Amino acid sequence: MKTVLGVGLIGCGNISSAYLARAKTFANIAFVGVADMNAAAAEERGAEFGLPAMTPEALLAHPDVDIVLNLTPPVAHFAVSKMALEAGKHVYCEKPFVLDVAEGKELMQLAEPRGLRIGSAPDTILGASHQLARHMIDVGAIGTVTSGTCFVMNHGMEEWHPSPDFFFRKGGGPILDLGPYYVANLVQLLGPVTRVTAEASMPETSRRIGSGPRAGETIPVEVATTVQAILTFESGALVTLVASWDVWQHDLAPMALYGSEGSIHIPDPNFFDGPVAATKRREVAALPQWDHPLGPPNRTVSRGEVADYRTAGLADMAQAIVENREHRCNGEFALHVVDILTAILRSSEDRIGIDVSTRCRRPEALGPEQAMRLLQTRQER
Repeated sequence: MKTVLGVGLIGCGNISSAYLARAKTFANIAFVGVADMNAAAAEERGAEFGLPAMTPEALLAHPDVDIVLNLTPPVAHFAVSKMALEAGKHVYCEKPFVLDVAEGKELMQLAEPRGLRIGSAPDTILGASHQLARHMIDVGAIGTVTSGTCFVMNHGMEEWHPSPDFFFRKGGGPILDLGPYYVANLVQLLGPVTRVTAEASMPETSRRIGSGPRAGETIPVEVATTVQAILTFESGALVTLVASWDVWQHDLAPMALYGSEGSIHIPDPNFFDGPVAATKRREVAALPQWDHPLGPPNRTVSRGEVADYRTAGLADMAQAIVENREHRCNGEFALHVVDILTAILRSSEDRIGIDVSTRCRRPEALGPEQAMRLLQTRQER
């Protein structure tokens, strides 16, 4: 059996370069080619990374493609993933996995009898900081988690993104765009959610693009841009999630969980790294950086050196296929996250509490030893 699986990428937008650049870090995957409905975009990305550019149809038919990496816009996630499964390929999709639970269930039902895997971002939850937080919770460092808070707030993407339209259309908004990072991390830390209650608003019905060739152009807003939700976990924990693109500045922590014996402060789950602090009752202590392979900085951005191990979830899925085990960013987990996110939106629209219909197991923790196996070179393997 293959130990290195071939990956074909469909969707050559901004995020594709991050996947292609980081993929060289991991042992079980090798990109075969790239494709896009826009042939010029595929040609450009292929030339950048030395990969052949194909049509989506040619990529789906390519015998060396074992996994299709679906990086298309969210509204196309279902259709492209379905085509890949029908072509006999495993699928790993960018977040959000799909835009409603029925779509996700259809993909799962399509994959299972074919023996195919489905995976989905975000995989930032596998980063050193979030796995350290997971470890601290698992060993009972803060006792039983009873509640928590999450805040993801800024003023949207229109100031810096040259074509921000899709952020404010169906499939966008802070809950479906940024919410997956926060909810996925909460589920891997605490387990499944049973019920949500939410309120939402749309303070502005249009936004003005602030950069690029369309600077000054006004675009419509079609989705709620401020959402406040309460998530009830099967464990009994209650977590408040606030997601907004109507806030210019705030000083609230991205994520904190409160337990019977203390609290833990967790960095932004949109990223792999960041400081983790824990308290024993009232005594606060910053935890030393965990000796975890998905923690060392490997990329320079405007805020400094950061750890960026995007593609870790895809690599873990490839390794899991080879080893015949469950992968961490799996379809059941991704579907539950989508169920929570869409339930939040339905609750805010109908102004009632919504029971979450799906459940999932907490993914296995990715400790330092398991992470190192993902990063070992093919020669070492």
